[in-house]
Amino acid sequence: MKARSALLYEIRKAVQRWDISQEEAARRLGLTRPRTNDLLRGKLAKFSLDALVNIAAAAHLDIEIRVRETA
Repeated sequence: MKARSALLYEIRKAVQRWDISQEEAARRLGLTRPRTNDLLRGKLAKFSLDALVNIAAAAHLDIEIRVRETA
């Protein structure tokens, strides 16, 4: 859940920085406009981790995964 939330947050920030219409954002991300609307409204339950990784790649975001032992 944390990974999905963090990815969604970063994707939303990137798209907002583009300062373009939802239609253009959808085209850049390879999504439909309604799906882009869900993304920009933060509807986390509608996106799997896999889908968010693919969307982040389309947004030209680098993804780094770290696994650590808990203390």
